Formats: sequence, structure tokens, C-alpha cells
Amino acid sequence: MSDPYVSSFLDSIADISATEWNALVNSSYPFLQHEFLLSLELSGCANYRNGWQSKHLVVSDVDHKLVALAPLYVKSHSMGEYVFDWSWADAYHRHGLNYYPKLLSAVPFTPAVGPRICLAQGQDEHALLAFIVNSVKELGQQIQASSWHILFPEKTCSDLLEQEGLQQRTGCQYQWFNKGYKDFAGFLESFNSRKRKNIKKERRSVAQNDISFEWLEGADISAEHWQHFYRFYQNTYLVRGRSAYLNLPFFLELGRLMPQQLLLVMAKKSTRYLAGALFFKDASTLYGRYWGCDEEWQFLHFETCYYQGLDYCIAHGFGRFDSGAQGEHKIQRGFEPVFTYSNHWVSHPEFSAAIHHFLQEEKQHMDQYQQYAEELLPFKKAN
Repeated sequence: MSDPYVSSFLDSIADISATEWNALVNSSYPFLQHEFLLSLELSGCANYRNGWQSKHLVVSDVDHKLVALAPLYVKSHSMGEYVFDWSWADAYHRHGLNYYPKLLSAVPFTPAVGPRICLAQGQDEHALLAFIVNSVKELGQQIQASSWHILFPEKTCSDLLEQEGLQQRTGCQYQWFNKGYKDFAGFLESFNSRKRKNIKKERRSVAQNDISFEWLEGADISAEHWQHFYRFYQNTYLVRGRSAYLNLPFFLELGRLMPQQLLLVMAKKSTRYLAGALFFKDASTLYGRYWGCDEEWQFLHFETCYYQGLDYCIAHGFGRFDSGAQGEHKIQRGFEPVFTYSNHWVSHPEFSAAIHHFLQEEKQHMDQYQQYAEELLPFKKAN
């Protein structure tokens, strides 16, 4: 009996229309929108020249109707992923094996949980997912890829992938949840006294330096704003002796293609911009992504990247603030530790078994860490 589905692999996101792609994504999650992925390609930030060769998966039924999709890249390195497998690559190398190329279903440079494998409504979820897994594995065998990695899927998707034999890996990030706060002061009322005073002190320090903030959205973000912001963003890499992953054309494309999902917070002293942070938004969540500054001022980073974002979330009724990867300093500012997930298929049986053992041990450590991190939260303890 032949498969009821047909898979295709696109060499560019431009090979499918935004209408078709976004309809199947069926979510306002910004990073899987056709416009975001196209901006990465058009700007040259994610293309085959720099190790992000597009092979986006689309699946059609017998009536040629699109029923599934997944972002997919052939990778020749592990940069820009935020789920670290450098030790796996090193182990392959030490045994005389090639770890690259590998296959990756992720959003380049974006450690934000969201849709990764999108299925049309009314489909047999398990049959279609099994077909997708087999299709990607076949591609992996054709190009001699060592593995396939799905990064930051939603928990439900990750669990289904685990049932299909893709090992699950657990990570941790810090996110804020709106518990009906009327304003920032109301949020701080949930803190214990000492931590509440610390936050007030940090915000007061910035205000006393006559630093003000502008919230810019949509068409209000001009080319001049993007120029300033890109300089700030670039500085965060230059001070570490590195080059930025993203370029100015990428941000300009975002402003052109998806302005309605952008919030740019600019810090200003007198008439001069000195720092900025770029956020994305969907129907219920604010995503903190990029930041930079011309000058270092005490607590300016916290104010621009976190407190301004919290003010915006409360003012606009957003339920969640995803502040991005890493940063234990977020815990004492009310960002709660939450698990993130990834899934991994490794073609080499012995390495697959070794990685399985590693992931089991790592999960135990992550469980312990989350419990430890929750104890550090600043909220008042229940009696």
C-alpha cells in the first residue's frame, strides 16, 4: 500500500508562498512566520554560504493539499543553536567519524519555544508524524547526515517525537507569568521586602541618571532607529571580540515584512539614544531577543531588557514574557525557571546509545536544578 502523503524539501522559504506557509503554522508565534525566515535568507544571515542550507519540509496529501511542514536546515556546524552538542561532535571526530552535515529543525539564532512541526487539522496525527520522521531520516541517509535535531519544540510535540524514537533532551530557561498584575508596583507586591527594595533601587538608579525610554512599534520604527539599534546590537559582540550573527539588512527586512510583531525599546539621555532592546510579540507573549548599548550605565541592561518589557506586558495584558536563553540573574527579578525540550535522532547505533545514557543523567541534574532555582525566586513564601 502506498503512502497517502508526499514529502518535498524546499531549498528556500521563498519556494512557498507566505499565505500557504503561515496558514499551516496557524499561530501568531513570530519566529516561524514566513516573513521571519525569509528575512534571514534575504539578508544572508541564514543560507548555505554560512552553514544554514535550507531544506524546509512540506508534506502534501493525495489531493496535493499541504498537510504538514517543518523548518529544516542542513548544518555544517553547531553555531547559533543554543542547545549545545559540541561534545557530541568532538566524540565523533575522535572516533574518526563525521558529525557534519547534520539536519536541524529550528529557528536560526532563536532559542524560543514554539511550533516546530505543524500539522493540518483533521489529519491522523500519529500517521503523519511517523511519515515525517521517516522522510527526514531518508534525507539524512541520502546526504550522510549524522543526526537530526529538533530544538525548542512545544512539550506536546516533543513527547510525540519521543514516541517516534527521537530522544528527548531537557533544558531550562526563565520566563515571567502575568498573574493579573495591574501595574509594576502590583507585581513587586508579590516580592519579599528585601528583593522588592532591590528592584526599586535599580529602577530609581536609571531614572536618576535622566535616562528615559521610548516604545516604538510597527511603522514608528524608522530606518534611523534601526541604524542606532544595530550599532548597539553589534557592540554586544564586538566587546567579546566576535562578529554578530545578524546584520543590518536582516533588521530592515523585519521592519518591512513584519512590523506589527515588533517592539523596539530605545533608551535616551537628553536627545541622544544610548541603548536599545528589540522584542517580538504574538497574541499573548512578549519575546525578548536582542539588546545593546553605546555606554554602560548601572542597571541599564536590566531596565531596558526586563523592566520595560514587564511594563509593556502588564500595560497590554500579555500573559507571558519569554526573556530568552540563560541568565540566572533573571530569577531574582521574578522570572521563573521552566523546562525546555529538544529531540534528537542519531544514526550511529553506539553513539545513539551513549547519548541516551548522557541525556538520562542530564535530565536528573536539570530536575534538581529547577528545584534549586525555584527556591531563589523573590516571591513571598506562603504561610
